[in-house]
Amino acid sequence: MSIPPFDWWRTVFFLIPTIAVYTIVLGSLSVASSFVDRTGFFAHRCARAWSWLILATTGVDVRASGIEGLEPGRTYIFVSNHQSIYDIPILFETLPYQLRIIAKKSLGRFPFLGWHLQRTGHLLVDRRSPDPRGILRQWIGLVSKGLSLIVFPEGTRSADGRVARFKAGSFLLAIEAGLPIVPVAVSGSRHVMLKNRLMTRPGKVAVVVLAPIETKGRYEPTVVHAKQLANEVRAKVRAVVEGDAALQG
Repeated sequence: MSIPPFDWWRTVFFLIPTIAVYTIVLGSLSVASSFVDRTGFFAHRCARAWSWLILATTGVDVRASGIEGLEPGRTYIFVSNHQSIYDIPILFETLPYQLRIIAKKSLGRFPFLGWHLQRTGHLLVDRRSPDPRGILRQWIGLVSKGLSLIVFPEGTRSADGRVARFKAGSFLLAIEAGLPIVPVAVSGSRHVMLKNRLMTRPGKVAVVVLAPIETKGRYEPTVVHAKQLANEVRAKVRAVVEGDAALQG
């Protein structure tokens, strides 16, 4: 029987308890603030603090580029590849926007984290029976308040780092709402915590924010155009991710 490596012991006996404390404290502050701050802005500051603490405690060094090409205060749909559960804190800490995510409904049942998602304007979707019209209404309601969204169109984390097919549903919603899409390429987070592995490692992560793609007046709200846009965005993200992987390997 082999002895687990140091990073396993560090994860189980230090990181998990420590992150649990971060989640309880900041999740409680976030939920409490939602009763007086309907905008969710303070709750988002709690989420960014939570993200920073997780990355700093784990030893994740994030290097971001391309953010200067975005317009401050504008509403965007950030579309990212998905390599690790660390992608959410990475993007929340990196992107200086009021962000909300689209997540599976079951996450809302988790104490503190789920309560935060339910109370502060995040979109929780039942993937078994999604309601596209209802999602679009909620989406438009959020962006009308100046909130930006993060979407992971692969639908799940990559097991090998490759960028899987982007599902077209979110792109159709973006076209219908007339919102610009910002492709985001995340590289290196997979090695911080591999899929289905209860072990984290310190590491370096690159986040490349690509030029926004305008949807208004360029695409029609049809499945064909949504798939075309999904393929266009995936190609841009994949080129960066695979280029970074080649440099690292």
